[in-house]
Amino acid sequence: MNKHRISFLSEIRESFTMAIGAIAAHKLRSALTLLGVLVGVFSIIVVMTAMRVMQSNIERELSSLGSETFVVKKWPNNYFGFSGDLEKYWRRKDITAATVKKLEDKTTLPLNIGMESTFWSGEIKTRYKNSAPTVRLYGETPGSFPAHNWNLGEGRLLLDADVDGARNICVLAFGLATNIFPNRSALGEQLKIDGINYTVVGVLESKGNALGGDQDNFAVVPLTTGLNRYGRWQRSLSILVQARDRASYDATLEEVRGALRVIRKTPPGKEDDFEIESNDSIIEQFKKFTRSVRIGVMVISSIALLAAGIGIMNIMLVSVTERTREIGIRRAIGAKKRNIMVQFIMEAVALCEVGGAIGVVLGILGGNLLAIVLKLPPAVPMDWVVIGLVMCSVVGIVFGTYPAWKAANLDPIESLRYE
Repeated sequence: MNKHRISFLSEIRESFTMAIGAIAAHKLRSALTLLGVLVGVFSIIVVMTAMRVMQSNIERELSSLGSETFVVKKWPNNYFGFSGDLEKYWRRKDITAATVKKLEDKTTLPLNIGMESTFWSGEIKTRYKNSAPTVRLYGETPGSFPAHNWNLGEGRLLLDADVDGARNICVLAFGLATNIFPNRSALGEQLKIDGINYTVVGVLESKGNALGGDQDNFAVVPLTTGLNRYGRWQRSLSILVQARDRASYDATLEEVRGALRVIRKTPPGKEDDFEIESNDSIIEQFKKFTRSVRIGVMVISSIALLAAGIGIMNIMLVSVTERTREIGIRRAIGAKKRNIMVQFIMEAVALCEVGGAIGVVLGILGGNLLAIVLKLPPAVPMDWVVIGLVMCSVVGIVFGTYPAWKAANLDPIESLRYE
């Protein structure tokens, strides 16, 4: 048994050496042939590498909510469907401050419950410097800060008294504060948001950049201040709920869901007329999107590899014709049909693997250019490297089998006469 295995391994090694020699003997033809394989594998690896570079960073940054936190909203973040879906969401009742008050009375498990709304985006003016016209203005309640994982840098956060009194005060994100007050503390300073004066009472800790955007470019005012300024009509609030710990997270979510169904008079058996979103659900949406991208890349790359496989089969048929006399000599000195088939299949596989290896290297380098540009840790998608090289081997075996069979079945006598 060991002798047969050693003999087979020796045959494979010899066939591989002959295959590399045949490829080296026809450099230009081999290069043009493996180009299709190179392009197919490169397109897979470059996309998968770029996605792997971004994946951990995106998943971390998509976790914009604090630990054990979920959001209840009227509208989903993203949805795909027909106009009936839009009408379904539009017909839902708005979530109001009264809804949240009832929710607080009916639930006992949440650690914090906050409310928020987005009111405005534009330029903030100070006596020192004006901001870019991209600052976002949020209206919040005290419970929103731990739910958002917003930590205090200096000063103070919003208080219940600020919300009850609809005070003209604000808390600034770190990046915005350092931008419009470059040489001094922002605490106690006056600024103008959409024509209204506000006093800065606090500055948050920095959260940095995410997905190419600045997470520190916003201002927070009491929710009631924003509602008085921008109106309450046809404005649905978001509810931020923080569980006490991970163990009680699911129970808290179910308690909130049940209480809201009662408050909003949702009939038993009907689906929820609100959306519940968490870090996990947002990340799952991202994964579903990237899954579609991966499938698309695989389809496109498979077409490229199919075309490359046809090219390899044509070249191998030409090679069989050119080496007819060589095949006849090998058969005459004792080579079996199996030996000839292994030799030519190995040559096709080697041709594919050379192109695949080059495509892998170029794909990894190309994908990690994104890591250099965004200053992220580089990544090597080893699973997709293995998949790409296995696909190359499959292409070589499938499209090299017919030329190899044709070579193995040549008549030895006729082959020796071939000129």
